[in-house]
Amino acid sequence: MHSVWRRLPVEQRRRGFAALTAALAPKVTLPPPISNGAMIVGGELNRDSGLGEGARIMLRALEAFSVPVTPLRAGLLEGTDRAHSRGGHSGQAPRPALILHVNSPHLPAVLLRLGRRFLRGRRIVGYWAWELPTLPPLWSAGAGCVHEVWAPSAFSARAIEPLAPGRVRVVPHALAAAPILPAYLDRAAFGLPEDAVVVLVSFSLASSFERKNPLAAIRAFRAAFGDRRDRILVLKISHAEHYATDMRMLREATGGAQNIRFEERLLPIADSYALTRCVDIVLSLHRSEGFGLVPAEAMLLGRTVIATDWSATAEFIDTDCGLPVAFRLVPARDPRGVFEAPGAQWAEADLHSAVSALRRAADDAALRTRLGMNAEIAARERFSGAALLDVTRRLAAPPGHAP
Repeated sequence: MHSVWRRLPVEQRRRGFAALTAALAPKVTLPPPISNGAMIVGGELNRDSGLGEGARIMLRALEAFSVPVTPLRAGLLEGTDRAHSRGGHSGQAPRPALILHVNSPHLPAVLLRLGRRFLRGRRIVGYWAWELPTLPPLWSAGAGCVHEVWAPSAFSARAIEPLAPGRVRVVPHALAAAPILPAYLDRAAFGLPEDAVVVLVSFSLASSFERKNPLAAIRAFRAAFGDRRDRILVLKISHAEHYATDMRMLREATGGAQNIRFEERLLPIADSYALTRCVDIVLSLHRSEGFGLVPAEAMLLGRTVIATDWSATAEFIDTDCGLPVAFRLVPARDPRGVFEAPGAQWAEADLHSAVSALRRAADDAALRTRLGMNAEIAARERFSGAALLDVTRRLAAPPGHAP
């Protein structure tokens, strides 16, 4: 049976797995149970992934807010703790709410792993992020397994709303509630010259080469600055070792330019923050973002951000705190087949707009200072954690009662 399963096309295996686990997983009932004020936050806590980082951000924020919180390793790739071995539940006493940073297609499998005894009588929340305006059919798998859904942006929430009408709340990542301090590393630690304007493009190849669109960033940088030695582009790339074809395309796109550098080390997060703090500009010509952690973190560190003016980043980057790049919408096509949905579109950043923004920011230090200061102020307000604290309190309120 296993050999037959492995011979099936990848998409067919995905659909079959999602359908089977969705049929077997426990379903929630309404009205939802109230929580006792404590939280269990589950996700890929030890993996370098967007969902994993989202779970870690939430854990740090809740601890900063003095909300009782317990971490739970939960995911398909990392594995899931067998929480049901901790004992069952008897009586009607409220229990800690369970917040799972596991997207809908994989959520039923994680719930099956956790066990019905652990889930019984517990408020279950899915923290989901999606990068397109519409959902693929696979996402229907987890809709009946959660009492409500939290999304990091209004963009993601709008896409998810038809799946869980009236049960979706916008809860941005609380980056400013317990910010990570950058390591004490200067430009010399990263081999960067002091007298150059440095542009950073940071992304994970595991998050879709097409969606992150680094080739557009390289084209824009080369068109803006050519081979100028006082203009440096740093491509910080995670998981490069697993995507040889993508890396070959990136290296070919640079044309061997001496002012374009690759940073492929998996840096500790404090070192990664230090690198961001060392640069002048953070560039993201993404086709779509469900939140946009890299631009958001750059803003919190007071950097000038140039980003495609579409999807979730458009909710917190405007001309007062950054340089939005014009775009046109095109059909979403992902060669890996992950970021696709019927009729979905995403953005193609306008090259001339990106080049203009790069030149303007690079040539005007005063502009970078002003935008960086405004960006930090905006990020501290936008990502303060107020929305997280509000929904956390609501979990412990009886139905129909505000906290």
